[in-house]
Amino acid sequence: MRKQVAIIGAGAAGLMAAEVLSGYDVDVSVYDQKPTAARKILMAGKTGLNISHNEPIEQFITRYTPSEWIAPFVRSFGADDIRAWMAGLGIESYVGSTGRIFPVEMKASKLVRAWLNRLNDYQVKFHYRYRATSLHDRHIAFEVMDNKGVVLERFTKQFDAVIVACGGGSYAALGSDSAWQAWFDPSELSPLYASNVGVLRDWSAFMADHFGQPLKRVTAWVNTDHRHQGDIIISHYGLESGLIYRLNSDMRAAQSADGFILFLDLLPDKSSDDILKIFHKNKKQSLNTLLKKCGLDAVKIAFLRECTNKTDWSDLNKMANHIKQLAIHCTGFRPMDEAISTGGGIKRTAVGDDLQLKSCAGVFCCGEMLDWDAPTGGYLLTACFATGRAAGQGVVDFLGLNHK
Repeated sequence: MRKQVAIIGAGAAGLMAAEVLSGYDVDVSVYDQKPTAARKILMAGKTGLNISHNEPIEQFITRYTPSEWIAPFVRSFGADDIRAWMAGLGIESYVGSTGRIFPVEMKASKLVRAWLNRLNDYQVKFHYRYRATSLHDRHIAFEVMDNKGVVLERFTKQFDAVIVACGGGSYAALGSDSAWQAWFDPSELSPLYASNVGVLRDWSAFMADHFGQPLKRVTAWVNTDHRHQGDIIISHYGLESGLIYRLNSDMRAAQSADGFILFLDLLPDKSSDDILKIFHKNKKQSLNTLLKKCGLDAVKIAFLRECTNKTDWSDLNKMANHIKQLAIHCTGFRPMDEAISTGGGIKRTAVGDDLQLKSCAGVFCCGEMLDWDAPTGGYLLTACFATGRAAGQGVVDFLGLNHK
């Protein structure tokens, strides 16, 4: 009798594990509680699917925490491999100006459609609206639901191997609701936390007209060892953007009971001396005019005024210092369900090098539910693909499967 493998979760990691297994003499069944697959990929790809990043592998792997755990997986299936895999699906890709890799057609729908068609051709079975409610010794309890979420049937089935690819704890509406944590011993888990998420800052009514506007080309840091340049979007709740996400780790490290301090250089191309020369040359003019002559636009001027004491506005030395090192008190992070990704999850110590759970032979874990973290920029999807492939290969070795 052919071996039976269950994959819980039809996201990037689960689908990649299914692809690996589809080349072997085994029955592969993918179960997902939602009505369709790859929902998070499709959401991420609405405006352009950033699928990986074209940078040297030694630099690439430093984007992960902990990098030494994720590095072997990404080395085995990195950006070049992903581009070749996409080409095999008939999806051409290109490298953008920042090194990010996108499908030529940008959106994710064509890639997902081609991928699912290939998996169907390879006889992978998909079971949608099947919610896994427990996992014990390769026995999975399922609830089968109708299109309104009403439970139609409950049953338990045993498999020869199980791959758990349930995602993290963000975007619960798309399926990553973190309910899987109840299936594992607490000693096997690190607490989930929001990653690649906006930060909180209380604004006065003065800032309302600037919500949604960018602070362009600023340098930001929490720890002086990690300065990064980019744009930041002013939101009604605080600040967001890829630059903010990149600093999330330093922000968490610096966080105290009342929050943390984010520093901005509003004019990275000018020194304090450059700014003071402009100030003193035009010192009889209004502060707004002086700030404009320095190169600050209306959004940056409003932001500078919001984040400084009015008593400092007449002190040109202090204002020059604020422009170069503006301290912004942030009070925390947006909720986990609004985060692009989550950190925490299945600990490295809980699984072997093949991602097999040490406490239960034949159960493998992969994707965002593992305890790693990375910024946006294609790193998240790359690690999900890479660990999904590793888990699939782990099942192949565990069951001693033969190629079709």
